[in-house]
Amino acid sequence: MRKMNLKDIEERQRQSPKGKFGRRSKDISVALGRDPESFDLAKRHPFDLALVSIPKGKSLCPYHSHSSESELYLVVSGKGSIRDKTGSTIVTAGDAFFFQPGEAHQLTNAGDEDFAYYVIADNPRGDSCSYPDSAKFAVWKEGMNEVIVKGKETDYFDGEE
Repeated sequence: MRKMNLKDIEERQRQSPKGKFGRRSKDISVALGRDPESFDLAKRHPFDLALVSIPKGKSLCPYHSHSSESELYLVVSGKGSIRDKTGSTIVTAGDAFFFQPGEAHQLTNAGDEDFAYYVIADNPRGDSCSYPDSAKFAVWKEGMNEVIVKGKETDYFDGEE
């Protein structure tokens, strides 16, 4: 058995250049030995667990959907606004919600204190993201190197013949 305490897990921070997006997270699965680049499920784990906090006035990231990742959330504290295709829903401590692949979503702090939640994701290799508001896509190269691309619509055979 592997065991860790949250207080012993390094907290990572990420913030966008202009400050609209931001979060702090503790990657619990990684602390328990998860190797995200391994093809061996014993080393990769079949799911990922993280504790995430979104500060007041910020969103986690832009509105997006995953091509193959499923995400399960459990709110710990604070008040969040969850945007999906039907609009926005307020969530608070004890609320749980789920997004399957292809379901666009965005999490935003809607209160005066940190919005904190656990997220469990299956993090399949080869996942990509679509950003409907900005017509961008996120794809991964070797390892965990994310590449953001913005394209324009074209014919399927354009450049092929």
